[in-house]
Amino acid sequence: MNVTLMDYFPILELPEEIQVLVVERVAGNSFTNLYGLRASCKTMKALAERSRVNHFYDVLSIPMRLNIPPGLFKTCYAERNPSTLYMKGVQFFFTFNLQEEGLPFMKLAADEGYERAVYTYAMTRKIYWDDEEYFARFTRESVDRISILVRSLKWAWGLSHNDEFMAKRDEFISTVVPLFYSCQCVPVMERD
Repeated sequence: MNVTLMDYFPILELPEEIQVLVVERVAGNSFTNLYGLRASCKTMKALAERSRVNHFYDVLSIPMRLNIPPGLFKTCYAERNPSTLYMKGVQFFFTFNLQEEGLPFMKLAADEGYERAVYTYAMTRKIYWDDEEYFARFTRESVDRISILVRSLKWAWGLSHNDEFMAKRDEFISTVVPLFYSCQCVPVMERD
């Protein structure tokens, strides 16, 4: 018996505007889920090929084993996709040492609510200019999760950074981070 998602949830009976919203949210959730939705029927494939959907991809969540379509990054960037704005900002700022060009891209992605960008932008502003404005954008509870996520992208947190950043980061880590984690508001992890 061949049962599909459409047998359980008649999405095609919803108004087209709602169908578009579903496809956009699936695109923001996971590239793999979007690929599965596109494969489910011609109507979903047509909706997923609309350009606005490219705004919602998180291109950093695309599994490396998948062949990324050649024009995907360009299309996503043209749609002001937060993950591609973030990637461009990080590359300009940290790899090419083009701070004036890179910081606005990271800010655009942070203002869109892209979590990695919020963290990276806030930390960059703190490290370089001692500015804590964006710290209010994330909670203390999410700091560990966000920092692990950002550091998991090796290109985005250390392998291609210039010497100035590495020195400032080390200074920041040795002075600010211990103060942050010694705050009574932060739960202390049990040690073995």
